[in-house]
Amino acid sequence: MAAQFERFSDFYPYYLSEHSNRTCRRLHFTGSALALGWLLAAILYLNPWFLLAALVSGYGLAWIGHFYFEKNQPATFRHPWYSLMGDCRMFWDILRGRIPF
Repeated sequence: MAAQFERFSDFYPYYLSEHSNRTCRRLHFTGSALALGWLLAAILYLNPWFLLAALVSGYGLAWIGHFYFEKNQPATFRHPWYSLMGDCRMFWDILRGRIPF
């Protein structure tokens, strides 16, 4: 049974524990950067297909990291919104050097 979290501040430490493998974190970071790029391109070029590219690149690389390197199930399956928030926060924390890349 999946753990229940009442607040994101309770979820984030769990989220980080699910990303202890450095390669998994790197794939997450790269996928998030690509997804942001595709999102920006979708807005600039008004092309909704770029949104699909954002989803595929973001989730695709993250799930590869989980299945092949972290050897766990992505938190997205159990906590989709907190997981998206966690990914954004981890991306920002890696950019600021608070989490090793």
